[in-house]
Amino acid sequence: MPDSSPSSDRLPTAPDEVKIVIAGGFGVGKTTFVGALSEIPPLVTEEVLTDVGQGTDSLDGISDKTTTTVAMDFGRITFTHPQPMILFLFGTPGQQRFWFMWDDLCHGAIGAVVLVDTRHVEKSFAAINYFEERHIPFVVAVNQFTDGDRYGADEVRDALEIAATVPVLICDARNRHSVLTVAIALVTHALTAATPRPLTRHGAHA
Repeated sequence: MPDSSPSSDRLPTAPDEVKIVIAGGFGVGKTTFVGALSEIPPLVTEEVLTDVGQGTDSLDGISDKTTTTVAMDFGRITFTHPQPMILFLFGTPGQQRFWFMWDDLCHGAIGAVVLVDTRHVEKSFAAINYFEERHIPFVVAVNQFTDGDRYGADEVRDALEIAATVPVLICDARNRHSVLTVAIALVTHALTAATPRPLTRHGAHA
């Protein structure tokens, strides 16, 4: 049978195992992204939204959302060509009250995908600041919601005020090919940038 696993033709030389983080604000599509890309049933830690979260978790623009990630999402994808590589995917919780977990989830990651919802661009600022302050390579992926505004990469870059060296891509978090393109772009960006220093458990660089 022909090999149907993802090709890493566009990837530079990489370690056998690589960890990346999928981050962003509440309801931007992180769990969907991990689920679309993972070759195994993803581990999700979702709980049903309750009245307790009212006033804390804004559902403006995402009123159909009924669950939320309270710890992390986890998935895996294996590349076989031209070299074997396993990519581990860790999705962060989006609500501010769970941000204390980000340091542990980002420990050892080579980079991050920051998902953006153009209906709520401001939800992306915290994630972008987090990775900029820690000098962790990241790419921005604009998740195209059906009722969201259609902005180009340059418009999103200007709105987020990010450096020209940060890749900005348009994606559909439900589509495996689309999110695979984002993952490859991140790994390529991270591995061709200066080698990032691993995080300590307290979020500082080693």
